[in-house]
Amino acid sequence: MSELYDVIIIGGGPAGLSAAQYAARAKLRTIILDKSRTAGALAYTHKIENYPGFIKPLSGKELLDTFRNQAIGFGAEYVETQVIGVNLSGNVKEAFTLDKNYSGKVVIIATGSMGRKPTIKGEAEFLGRGVSYCAICDAAFYKGKIVCVIGDSEEAVKEAEILTKFAKTVYLITPSQKLKVEEDHPALKAQNLKTVLGHIVTSIEGNEIVERIRLTDPDKKETVKELSGVFVYLHGSKPIIDFLSSAMELSEEECILTNKMMETSIPGVFAAGDVTCSEVRQVIAAAANGCVAALSAERYITHRKRRKYDWGK
Repeated sequence: MSELYDVIIIGGGPAGLSAAQYAARAKLRTIILDKSRTAGALAYTHKIENYPGFIKPLSGKELLDTFRNQAIGFGAEYVETQVIGVNLSGNVKEAFTLDKNYSGKVVIIATGSMGRKPTIKGEAEFLGRGVSYCAICDAAFYKGKIVCVIGDSEEAVKEAEILTKFAKTVYLITPSQKLKVEEDHPALKAQNLKTVLGHIVTSIEGNEIVERIRLTDPDKKETVKELSGVFVYLHGSKPIIDFLSSAMELSEEECILTNKMMETSIPGVFAAGDVTCSEVRQVIAAAANGCVAALSAERYITHRKRRKYDWGK
């Protein structure tokens, strides 16, 4: 059994970090498992003017950094890692990553809603047979082969960097004319990484496994690239729940169902923010969800009949 936390929070957006603040301040041993500091919807937001308490506009990344620093300041641990599975059935819950397993008395899921359904022709057909959404999970299968990463975010760039350590050649393909990272980002220095800007992948093709992709440039000219693996890092508005498998009850829209206190169908498991498909998708609403989830988690752990209201020490 790995070391036991009071609270495991999966997701480092406003809901997860707000939950971490309240949980850590309540003296609960709290850890945040965050796939990336820069991959969430808030991190991509250029300017925020309406968050209470901030007079001047700031970027989503700046606001997120403030949330994170506050949570860490109250004692929460922060680990940048990808959760690939969970076990929520027992009294002790588990979150699995590639390099370590984490155990906790409660889990708060706050992974947001930037997931997507397969949209590229052949994407769903070849999932698990050359199409992947996790480079760190599958990179070793492509040693000495040619692969591509589709996306322009820092997450996509980082995943491409992982692949360069295994694959012969990695194409980083994006429909935009510029990546959402600095031009001198260290990941872009890999000799076997080739960036293809302004191109759209229209289909993924092969027989039993992926063999090629078709893509078009801004002038609609089509080209074909022979390769063995396609790693997709495009974003949509679908809840990010791929690591859950069938671990818990979901709505028809694949949202995590909760009551007003952020409790899910599984005792000791809570959810907050956009992963619950709340009608109001604003930073302040997600942060409020995180607060409620943490207070409910504290009540669950301590067997308190009423929630502890944190108005200051």
